[in-house]
Amino acid sequence: MEARIAQVAVKAGVSIATVSRAFAKPDLVSEKTRKRVYAAAEALNYSISRSATAMKTGRSFRIALLISEDISTWFNANLFSGLNATLGAAGYDIVIYQIETPQERRSFFSTLPVRRNADAVIVSSFAIEPNETQRLRSIHVPIIGINPPSAEACDASIGIDDRAGMREMTEYLLALGHTDIAYVSPIITTKLSHSAEARALGFHDACDGAGTPVRARELFFDERSDHPMERMAGQLVSLGPDMPTALCCYADMCALPLAFALTRHGIAVPERVSLTGFDDATYAEQYGLTTMRQDPRALGEIAARKALDLIDGDAPDEPHGLADLQLIPRLTTGPLAR
Repeated sequence: MEARIAQVAVKAGVSIATVSRAFAKPDLVSEKTRKRVYAAAEALNYSISRSATAMKTGRSFRIALLISEDISTWFNANLFSGLNATLGAAGYDIVIYQIETPQERRSFFSTLPVRRNADAVIVSSFAIEPNETQRLRSIHVPIIGINPPSAEACDASIGIDDRAGMREMTEYLLALGHTDIAYVSPIITTKLSHSAEARALGFHDACDGAGTPVRARELFFDERSDHPMERMAGQLVSLGPDMPTALCCYADMCALPLAFALTRHGIAVPERVSLTGFDDATYAEQYGLTTMRQDPRALGEIAARKALDLIDGDAPDEPHGLADLQLIPRLTTGPLAR
């Protein structure tokens, strides 16, 4: 091991310590030096021993990522990309745990301290309980929240203000003259508390605070059913003249298929009904969907940096923060037709 790492150091023209840092803590080595070290290592067919490094440092070089939806969703895929870009460069692997019930969540937090196979835990978009995390803190495993409904149980967090974002979106529809607005969201089937649930509160905040009377409705769909947005479009069409003039969808993954379904039912968007989403996900721009933009990849990068700071025993510059949202008006919204 020593002879091989010494050979890499000689070939790269650096010290053995620099070679070690280039693999274990690449953020502490300049990009130019890292490239020289990696090129020398590749030329010599050198590979660092993860187990040896773990024994030396007491670290597993693994990060546990807890999600409640499939990793292939737009949000999770982009979030993972941001996490991996930063953690991978620092020599860490990400192990994904899909948590769907409070029982699974409690089981994870009760067994991880025994296994001790993660240096930090990142929890995305659902709530955790402070009493479930006490054992991790006792063994100095930090917990980082991404969009936590409450940051109380997290050592650090980064997220968006879902409530404020949906309030701004609804206020935009009100400014266009719409006073008959429906909030469209799925029936809550999970027993976990999710951050996106706060968006409904923002919708009602805007409607309740409007200067004129507003008819605010909530319409629910079962996302486990076949073609839920076709069903929702049929439900809206059946209202006839009582159909809302604007639809405020909780997410783009609802808004985009609903827009297509309404068009197939002969309902013009935005001439008959304005429609908005939330996320600025894939195809939102191509379709011309008015939405609230967030950047899950950036959230992942920020969360990863906070995790690395905490693993090293350093306090992040801003332990708990909020990322900016941006209202993106496009073609699916327009003034109320008089």
